[in-house]
Amino acid sequence: MRNIEIIAEAGVNHNGSFDLAIQLVDEAKKAGADIVKFQTFITENCLSQNIGKADYQVSNTGVGSQYEMVKNLELTFDEHKKLKVYCDSVDIKYLSTAFDFESLDFLVHVLKLETLKIASGEITNNPLLLAHAKTGCDLILSTGMCTLGDIESALGVIAFGFINDLSKTPSDIEFISAYNSNEGQQLIKKKVTILHCTTEYPAPFSEINLNALKTIRSAFGTKIGYSDHSEGITVPILSVAYDISIVEKHFTLDKKMVGPDHLASLDPSEFSQMVRSIRQAKEALGITSKRPTESELKNLGKIRKVILAKCNITKGEAFSSENLCIKRGRGATQPNKYWDVLGQKASKDYYTDEPIRVEGI
Repeated sequence: MRNIEIIAEAGVNHNGSFDLAIQLVDEAKKAGADIVKFQTFITENCLSQNIGKADYQVSNTGVGSQYEMVKNLELTFDEHKKLKVYCDSVDIKYLSTAFDFESLDFLVHVLKLETLKIASGEITNNPLLLAHAKTGCDLILSTGMCTLGDIESALGVIAFGFINDLSKTPSDIEFISAYNSNEGQQLIKKKVTILHCTTEYPAPFSEINLNALKTIRSAFGTKIGYSDHSEGITVPILSVAYDISIVEKHFTLDKKMVGPDHLASLDPSEFSQMVRSIRQAKEALGITSKRPTESELKNLGKIRKVILAKCNITKGEAFSSENLCIKRGRGATQPNKYWDVLGQKASKDYYTDEPIRVEGI
């Protein structure tokens, strides 16, 4: 089984407050997360000013401008830099999703991140995908709203960027060629983790489709993970059974706070419970071979039944159904040898409930 990294998706649940962002780091660390992830963006680089809110954003924050809502959730580059330093100081990994080229450049060249997360909404943003791949960083690719074709197309762009042949101009043909090349496939399998995701907040259980994780692994051969938007902790715990590398879950200080993602997030207590349960679930999956465990072996002699003397048996007397019984007790001859024992002569006197032993059986 692979190690599982648990990402506390703080996202924009700091509501634009650096102090709240620091608190999210502290609580994510206490809850046992391996990584705390934020979002790095310059609003005007990402959104037009006339775009409306998504339905879940309207439900959680009311009608209005998506641009204004997002602008109020923006942290400065300097604040992200301080967040990274703070994460390092408390020994939790900082991660962030870049939504524009300037933010990507900042994460790579200023914060020196070696792993980058690409949001589901950027899956067809080939220029940004290519820029991510050209950094040479490991990539976590979220695939909400995607078909297998969407993922394959994105991986073609990423393979082209990983190979980074500056003599070739980006094009669909070159992306396909890079994806189909041995080098491209090797780099994808080495450096990309694909996350299954359902992009709805909260995501209906009937639309989670965890079995798609098996399809993704079979189709692309990469490491896989799961980014959860469902209510509660049931689905992320269940996802562990698919031998995933990453579990990501939205995380907030208080689900009653105003903001687009708080209601679909876990509070610190819930997140801590999820982390414990995921660790237990992974441990419980164990190995694939079926054999008695160390704990079971010490119970074998007290749980399995053996062949015993049903009554006193005289040396030389033949064993029969009248003088043998099968019970729990101390002994070496298992009931699966019962018919082999029948008819054999007793080599000694036996008293009631004494274990029966026959040479060669």
